[in-house]
Amino acid sequence: MSKRELLLHSYDVGYDQDDWYPPLKNALSGVSEGQADWKPAGEAVNSIRQTVHHLLYYKQRLLRELRGEPQPAGSDELTNDDTFEAAALGSPSWEEAVRLLEDTHLAVREALAERSDEALEQPIPKTRAWMYADSIIRHEAYHVGQIIQLRKLQGSWPAHRSFS
Repeated sequence: MSKRELLLHSYDVGYDQDDWYPPLKNALSGVSEGQADWKPAGEAVNSIRQTVHHLLYYKQRLLRELRGEPQPAGSDELTNDDTFEAAALGSPSWEEAVRLLEDTHLAVREALAERSDEALEQPIPKTRAWMYADSIIRHEAYHVGQIIQLRKLQGSWPAHRSFS
């Protein structure tokens, strides 16, 4: 298996194919706006919506790097905490944010699929492309666990999950 094939497999499993953990698309399926904004009382956690904003911000950043496009003006001034807020993305609605996340996911996948293993070794801008994408995959998996935990706490995640 080539580096590109392995990267694409991991990318797909993380977003829309069941494997050892539920993919992001399943974790977000059926989440209402109210559920997306819910936080446990008194806890210092990000909501599902905030986590989606954060994931979308970094996935869009990866896409621009893969395409050789400049990052938006002022984006270098944002802190990691800023990326959880809607303003970092132009304040999309919940439905728009979920749609943008899927659109961006598909565009990144396409950009990765077009690269050869040699091209994946090239830095974008400082980190090799495959390492950058791999970090995004692992980062997303981490946040999927948080989203599922929030859904369990609010009672919106199935008590039993079956997969093969």
